[in-house]
Amino acid sequence: MKKMILSMMAVMGALSLQAQTITGKYEVPKVPDWARNAVFYQIYPQTFCDSDGDGIGDLKGIISKLDYVKSLGVDAIWFNPFFDSPFNDAGYDIRDYYKIAPRYGTNEDAKLLFDEAHKRGMHVIFDYVISYTAIDHPWFVASQKQEKNKYSNYYIWTETNWVDPPFEFAGQFVKGYGQRNGQFMRNFYWCQPALNFGFANPDPNQKWQLPTNHPDVLAMREDLKKVLRFWMDMGCDGFRADMAGALVKTRRVRGNEQFFNTNENETKLFWREIRQLLEKEYPQGFMVAEWSYPADALDNCFHVDFFHWFKGYNDLFQKESWRILNGVSEGHSYFDAEGKGDVRAFLESYMDQYQKTLGKGYISLPMGNHDNARLGNKRSDKELEIIYAFGFTMPGVPFLYYGNEIGMRQLPTSWPQVEGAYQPRNGARTPMQWSQDKNLGFSTCNAEQLYLPVDPDPNAPNVAAQERNPNSLLNKTRQLIALHHSEPALADYAEFVPLYPLTKEQSAYPFVYARAAGKDVVLVMLNPRAQASNATFPVNIKFKKTKVLAGDRFTILSNKKNGSMTIHMPPTSYAIVKLL
Repeated sequence: MKKMILSMMAVMGALSLQAQTITGKYEVPKVPDWARNAVFYQIYPQTFCDSDGDGIGDLKGIISKLDYVKSLGVDAIWFNPFFDSPFNDAGYDIRDYYKIAPRYGTNEDAKLLFDEAHKRGMHVIFDYVISYTAIDHPWFVASQKQEKNKYSNYYIWTETNWVDPPFEFAGQFVKGYGQRNGQFMRNFYWCQPALNFGFANPDPNQKWQLPTNHPDVLAMREDLKKVLRFWMDMGCDGFRADMAGALVKTRRVRGNEQFFNTNENETKLFWREIRQLLEKEYPQGFMVAEWSYPADALDNCFHVDFFHWFKGYNDLFQKESWRILNGVSEGHSYFDAEGKGDVRAFLESYMDQYQKTLGKGYISLPMGNHDNARLGNKRSDKELEIIYAFGFTMPGVPFLYYGNEIGMRQLPTSWPQVEGAYQPRNGARTPMQWSQDKNLGFSTCNAEQLYLPVDPDPNAPNVAAQERNPNSLLNKTRQLIALHHSEPALADYAEFVPLYPLTKEQSAYPFVYARAAGKDVVLVMLNPRAQASNATFPVNIKFKKTKVLAGDRFTILSNKKNGSMTIHMPPTSYAIVKLL
């Protein structure tokens, strides 16, 4: 334990020394031109806009709101799955990769959506869900038959129902399904049979563990490449890969890790094939991973990795059990008014990955998504504004979840749990709040027909009301996005230098860091707690004055002799400050 503590202190000490030097040097990763400094908006199709009054969002509804999305200042949209599905997992269980689900519209509607987004200067990426399919996908229907056929090995089956797989796979297989005498590997839910990318280290005593170069495994991969080409040819500009780090299976990990990151090089080799395919056939194609280990994901595989399935991310926004709503998490979020959180554990994990991936790709810290409780869970608009100031000034590609720009709330634990969306997901996927009209402008249907209920609060935030208020969260969000694009030092690829806090002796608040591109230097100062916070930290850049680009004004003192800066921040405040 003593050695571990000393090791951690050494890491933090090294971090502190490096953090004091702002150089302005940066390297732009090799990404498509349009994505070098992109900001993304995530749309959940079920609940964005309902055009036909059936209570479920659809593609025509999305098309009708593209001008609004464009007005945010974003560059691209990520769509959650819109494919044909039995909807046991809200559409992530795909039944037909080549067909838009009828409740959303048609393939022609999808083509029109892509075209209309492009007309407005925006790009679109789709959800490439290839680690599993729906249980009624034709491939699996054929695979579970007794007679051997082309698809028998497209999924992972053991050889018998009577003998369980080895202990390391406990709980990962479903037995007694279909005609075949065998158990199939599930992927999270029982109704999501795992596609067979092979095993990196197959056990010779388990003949069902096929190697990654097995002909049937390779055939399945080629079919998935055809799916990719289909949607790229349709007009998509890239994809987000669901559970990207867990394609190839292994004996080395147990439990749910098998579905997130198996740490096997063979998974990277597959994604490198996909990267090469895009670079050759679709050179402007963009790849985003749900991997949460950038050192692997950005190793000549993806352009961006979501870094959110790790404890440090929870430390930021959702550490409390009542906030994350999983019943097991305990602690205090850093971005909370009570001021009991700590950013240093996050920073240690983040800097480790940031330094390993400089120039290789982007790390994304999403501002909410469909899998997490909403950021607006018992937070004020000012608190959310501080979170967004963080999100739009950190390096990497910002992803903003629909509705967070107006401060949509996380709805109660008693909310209906539909299509596999158990809490907190159900309360974070509610209909977009457009106006004070019926169903908050989402749909003309009767309330009982809605996919999920709308926020019943008479003061629920909505777009129409915030459009009229220049100081609304919506307009503050627009200003932060515009600043992200206009300031070279805030570009996705600009240098990141943490300044405070770095050592255990320093207070946990405020959080201060520099972004720099050449001689353009910006300091970001964040004090989310509801009490004043002071800090003194070194700044090695010479400057004559400071200019507040966004946020609050407070005392900033510069000591030219020792190259330090002292700030006195009011409660619940932030500032984005340029050094001139």
